[in-house]
Amino acid sequence: MGYPSTQGLYDPANEHDACGVGMVAHIKGEKSHAIVSQALEILEKLDHRGAVGADPLLGDGAGLLMQIPDALIRRWASEQGIDLPPVGEYAVAMSFMPQDDAARDFVAERFEKLAAKEGQKVIGWRNVPTTLDGLGDAVIASMPVMQQAIIARGENCADQDAFERKLLAIRKQALNPLAALAEKHDLPGLTQTYMPSVSSRTIVYKGLLLATQVQSFYDDLRDPECVSAFGLVHQRFSTNTFPSWRLAHPFRFIAHNGEINTVRGNVNWMNARRRTMESDLLGPDLDKMWPLIPHGQSDTACLDNALELLLAGGYPLAHAMMMLIPEAWAGNDLMEPELRAFYEYHAALMEPWDGPAAVCFTDGRQIGATLDRNGLRPARFCVTKDDVVCLASESGVLPFAEEDIVRKWRLQPGKMLLIDLEQGRIIEDEELKADLAKSEPFAKWLEQAQFKLEDIDHIEPDLSELPAEHTTLLQRQQAFGYTQEDMTRFLEPMAVAGDDPIGSMGTDTPIAVLSDKSRLLYDYFKQNFAQVTNPPIDPIREELVMSLLSMIGPRPNLLGHEAGTHKRLEVEQPILTNDDLAKIRSVEAVLDGAFRCATIDCTWKASKGAKGLKMALKEMCWAATEAVLGDANILILSDRAQDEDRVPMPAALATAAVHHQLVRQGLRMQTGLVVETGEAREVHHFCVLAGYGAEAINPYVAFETLEDIRARKHADLAPEKVEQNYVKAIGKGIRKVMSKMGISTYQSYCGAQIFDAVGLSSDFIDAYFTGTASTIEGVGLAEVAEESMRRHAQAYGDNPLYKGMLDVGGIYQYRLRGEEHAWTPQNVAQLQHAVRGNIPEQYQEFAKSINEQSERLLTIRGLMEFKLADEPIDIDEVEPASEIVKRFSTGAMSFGSISHEAHSTLAIAMNRIGGRSNTGEGGEEPFRFKAMDNGDTMRSRIKQVASGRFGVTTEYLVNSDDIQIKMAQGAKPGEGGQLPGHKVDKRIGAVRHSTPGVGLISPPPHHDIYSIEDLAQLIHDLKNVQPESRISVKLVSEVGVGTVAAGVSKSKADHVTISGYEGGTGASPLTSLTHAGSPWEIGLAETQQTLLLNDLRSRIAVQVDGGLRTGRDVAIGALLGADEFGFATAPLIAAGCIMMRKCHLNTCPVGVATQDPELRKRFTGTPEHVINYFFFVAEELRAIMAEMGFRTVEEMVGRVDRVDMRRVERHWKAHGVDLKRILHAVPAPEGKTLYHTELQDHGLAAALDVELIEACKPAIESGQAVHLTRPIRNVNRTVGAMLSGRIAEAHGHAGLPADTIRIDFTGVAGQSFAAWLAHGVTVSLTGDANDYVGKGLSGGRIIVRQPEQAPRSPGDNIIVGNTVLYGAIAGEAYFHGVAGERFCVRNSGAIAVVEGTGDHGCEYMTGGVVCVLGPTGRNFAAGMSGGIAYVYDPDRRFEQLCNPAQVDVLDVGPGDGKGAEKSWGAPQQRPISVENFGMGDPLYHDAERLKILVERHLLHTGSAKAQRLLDNWAEELGNFRKVMPRDYQRALKALEDEREQAAMEAAE
Repeated sequence: MGYPSTQGLYDPANEHDACGVGMVAHIKGEKSHAIVSQALEILEKLDHRGAVGADPLLGDGAGLLMQIPDALIRRWASEQGIDLPPVGEYAVAMSFMPQDDAARDFVAERFEKLAAKEGQKVIGWRNVPTTLDGLGDAVIASMPVMQQAIIARGENCADQDAFERKLLAIRKQALNPLAALAEKHDLPGLTQTYMPSVSSRTIVYKGLLLATQVQSFYDDLRDPECVSAFGLVHQRFSTNTFPSWRLAHPFRFIAHNGEINTVRGNVNWMNARRRTMESDLLGPDLDKMWPLIPHGQSDTACLDNALELLLAGGYPLAHAMMMLIPEAWAGNDLMEPELRAFYEYHAALMEPWDGPAAVCFTDGRQIGATLDRNGLRPARFCVTKDDVVCLASESGVLPFAEEDIVRKWRLQPGKMLLIDLEQGRIIEDEELKADLAKSEPFAKWLEQAQFKLEDIDHIEPDLSELPAEHTTLLQRQQAFGYTQEDMTRFLEPMAVAGDDPIGSMGTDTPIAVLSDKSRLLYDYFKQNFAQVTNPPIDPIREELVMSLLSMIGPRPNLLGHEAGTHKRLEVEQPILTNDDLAKIRSVEAVLDGAFRCATIDCTWKASKGAKGLKMALKEMCWAATEAVLGDANILILSDRAQDEDRVPMPAALATAAVHHQLVRQGLRMQTGLVVETGEAREVHHFCVLAGYGAEAINPYVAFETLEDIRARKHADLAPEKVEQNYVKAIGKGIRKVMSKMGISTYQSYCGAQIFDAVGLSSDFIDAYFTGTASTIEGVGLAEVAEESMRRHAQAYGDNPLYKGMLDVGGIYQYRLRGEEHAWTPQNVAQLQHAVRGNIPEQYQEFAKSINEQSERLLTIRGLMEFKLADEPIDIDEVEPASEIVKRFSTGAMSFGSISHEAHSTLAIAMNRIGGRSNTGEGGEEPFRFKAMDNGDTMRSRIKQVASGRFGVTTEYLVNSDDIQIKMAQGAKPGEGGQLPGHKVDKRIGAVRHSTPGVGLISPPPHHDIYSIEDLAQLIHDLKNVQPESRISVKLVSEVGVGTVAAGVSKSKADHVTISGYEGGTGASPLTSLTHAGSPWEIGLAETQQTLLLNDLRSRIAVQVDGGLRTGRDVAIGALLGADEFGFATAPLIAAGCIMMRKCHLNTCPVGVATQDPELRKRFTGTPEHVINYFFFVAEELRAIMAEMGFRTVEEMVGRVDRVDMRRVERHWKAHGVDLKRILHAVPAPEGKTLYHTELQDHGLAAALDVELIEACKPAIESGQAVHLTRPIRNVNRTVGAMLSGRIAEAHGHAGLPADTIRIDFTGVAGQSFAAWLAHGVTVSLTGDANDYVGKGLSGGRIIVRQPEQAPRSPGDNIIVGNTVLYGAIAGEAYFHGVAGERFCVRNSGAIAVVEGTGDHGCEYMTGGVVCVLGPTGRNFAAGMSGGIAYVYDPDRRFEQLCNPAQVDVLDVGPGDGKGAEKSWGAPQQRPISVENFGMGDPLYHDAERLKILVERHLLHTGSAKAQRLLDNWAEELGNFRKVMPRDYQRALKALEDEREQAAMEAAE
């Protein structure tokens, strides 16, 4: 039962799951069988949010949590002659028991003994009746024996709560030691035991079942005597499909749709509390429960364990949930002070469990739900007049009549819904939290305990004195490995601009373990980032959820419940200046002994050499433990003692060693950890230190260096200013790195180890960086020490070169004597010479410089060699190059980042040879869809859909052969992008549907992919628009990418791309270029292995890209499992790029990466050059295939058995690398292949649109008007998209004349209603709709209105879900009610009227007009650079809710506005075309435009509010506020001046 064991690169720890969640409850607590049936009906209606793998009968799991059905248990007891105690005095332990009889008897006997020992009595075991019809073979084979132990409450439990606590102690003691007992008694079956629930109130029925099977499998659930007042259900969608009964939700208290990104850190911190946690309620039982959170379970199971502990420790249910998943309180000025004090007080008790989460929870007496601080999961609820509440991931899951529903609403970010079954009422978020906030004097407790570092102004000289320096600054810099590049590329830009510096063109240097240079330990750690299973956050535009607050010092007892004597020291952000650190050292004197600092030396004697480090580390760790036991509660790890005689330890090593030792000893919560190091200087360094436990860091040599740079080059800047800029830049960078992983607080990032190690040996990792993934082995302590010694020798040795200057560095740009680069000036010239003259010999020289890595190691694949065939075959037998090149594609470089000349050259070349070129994320001009006169075509076969959705019209999508969803890009995975305004000329503005001169932002996440089931939905949407296209998902290599790829395959993608971190032609922070993601060899191998283990490989094509340069690279890619190959930099170089790395500056001297018309004239590339390059690569590949005996590429794919690792004994670091996990061969499942052979079934034949297209044929073919009426349900998803695709194929973006097709729907629409709706189609829905309404709207009209009989006010009624009109290009939308979060995010041109919105409205909007006739949420207009919004704001509250960074909030007055005589046109009642919806000149006519919008809204929806406003228009006009982006205003003015100038010239 469960997963395959860890093998190759597959590790079950990388599993993710997401899902649909739902609950139904009777508010008054009335129990009925109807509630159970309704809960199971919700589950069936969420079936499409789950998935199946290779076996259609093997789901990922589903289940139900309900109250114990007493009548059923009583009936069984009387049949058995058992005397059952009254309700509440007995408990049911739902048990998954081992299939093996001996193991099962052992478990039962032991459980009974433990219960007796704890004073309780097991009075019988009930066999749970089940029906196996319809279950798959794999499900039945792994099925445990289902039993329920009935336990009577003993005398020693005073009440039901005490009984519950005892049951927890019994369950923990029963389950925790099973693995050890299985070995001891040789009963391997023991580990299969699992108890989904042990409670006197609730019971869980779950398993490895499909949503539709829970009811048919468990006979109890069909029994009319099975009653409950609530049912909580869950349908799981995991990234893998390995059968596991225990991982189905619900768990004991919760069902969770989300992902806890910080779970590694949360579990570590929980273990670290072992010595500081005690509880009056639990007493000695607490010690019997360790480990409280066992390792190796899912994130939800961990969260459930944490909640269980808090409840047992006496916290009320809602209180405990607020501690685990707090609101974003730090940046919220609108929060009540008492509530803020509540959160701030608890911040010291518990670090947040951070990540997207919609959690339903219950303890049997209350049932509730809460949403994470960022609102990243949908949760819609309704209340009926019969006192039933239904909440689910979608609206419309139960068929209530509209007139019976008294309220429809949603969970809002950070908010909670609680139903108290004992009180018989709903307790609203506001009341609930106000009561809890007043339950204790939290503000007073805070006042006593909280000290902020910035409020301390006293520095005690005795305590803060530093040793005198007798080394020079240059020596200190050299000892810590500073290079000239650090100075010019990192420190100086940060000091001057206060920003994390930018670069471009990826990275082509060796990973640290292959480098001949001494590299800092940080370089061996690669940042993790979110892709697919959870979204990254935008740390700039959504700063309100981010917090860098850090607490230094001991933490109070989690289960203490009183203020405690603990003081807490807080810093606003974790980078300490020298003064800050002096204050911390003085704090003992200032706060009369509340804090005691101990400084721990982390240097070692140079005379001991590299061998001395091991002992020095031990001594340092002992010193740390002794200091903590001696009551020091702030440890400062310092390397200031470094000098000629002492070598500084790598700071990350010292930090992690101390942190993990204290965690293991259960002492970590008794002390703070501050690092005083000369080594940290760039963002990544601080992130690594934080990830391994540093609560604050003082980079003293960085500050000295900054002062030195300032004095020499920027004397006009004040020293404080430079210091501030640097701290600000590092802070921004840390926020960005945290946000890539979807983590919003430093507190939960600290100690969370969100890194993979690349090139560190497992022994080294286990000893000092416990729990970090490492895939290729590598250096150990000896080599790390040697690297430190080499740096020390540079500083204090006698090499004359370093007497007066730093090492050049050369990691970013090629430098003589610098780091090795794959692209050198010499081989760039060779390649260009070869392709321009079609000279194979020159290409061979070039390929040799890359492939032959005996002298200089560059890549992991350089360590591999081919196992040649005994008998090579004749090269004529190998498939021709003309076939091979069809497997090649060029990279996703957008028109906008590169010039039209470069972009179209690549497209023409790829189309000639039958390969594929990629649009990148900037749209494509429609003239390119048609063939040129000479038969060539500039149409890119791959159309990319990225998070910005620029130019993604229906027409763009239907003109594709592949549609690639860019989840991440190699250069900066987990981040968004920006095209600066100076690159957006009129042509780029037109293709991206934006305003020339206005900068464009791509958000870090796709706002319609917050989870794996969202990705499945987007794949479904795109496949509807163009069923003939392959839908592809682009991922970036990191540990765990294989399990994500398995999820992508289950989401029905046809193709997946695995990119290496080294790729990327776009602009990106240097931190990300070099430190995020891992080489593709690791990701590709993990993907191939995991897909084969899941039997999903044959149904998906796998592509590899990122730094592919030669035929040998392609051969390795194929052998490791790739069907196809992507190239970006190399063909760009073939077309003329010379790697200046200035792409982001618009100054490319060869006309490739620029929009400057003069520079573009210098572009000399031709399609022939690119074609020559690809044929050279294919011919080189053919020669290798002949030697290996492969006739076709297909035969090669996945044949890792034909690759060997070559030994590199000579290399002082790389000799420890071991590739056996990459080269692990997973056999193909029976009858299946190692490569792509089958097609995915997208289920399009069953779509509602199939029938709509048939009915609308007269309109599409001859323009006749068609009017249809249809019912709709939540299972009808993406309605209108397939129809629109057929219209766009026939009529392009212009579509049909307005209102040619009108379709009236009634009911609740499924997700993505009216996505990519084409011009000429009007869809009207009476009812409500789910998430993603009108995504990509391309000219159509959407109307959603409330049914007339509904007893609800539209202003309090949610009518459409989250992320509505995402990436809309053109069209109109009228919503007679409230929309959820992120309304009109990235709107490029749609007109929308709505009666209220959630948080983040109009985020990243670049065009169009939005009118909100009601309240908005927070952070309105964040990142909005174009378009206009009007908000009805009679109470003048809106300005507090609007993000002012890029927009002005203005009053709306009568008349056309000042200067209106220059207007190009007034607004009109009716839209004119797909390009002009009658809004007139956006600079003027506000009053008229607004009135027309409200009139249109009234016309289409019959809105009473619109009528009221119009009846009193003269008074109401002044209650509107206008939101105008400053950039947009400036750009429109510039265009107006240009028009005037042209008119004057014409007049002359």
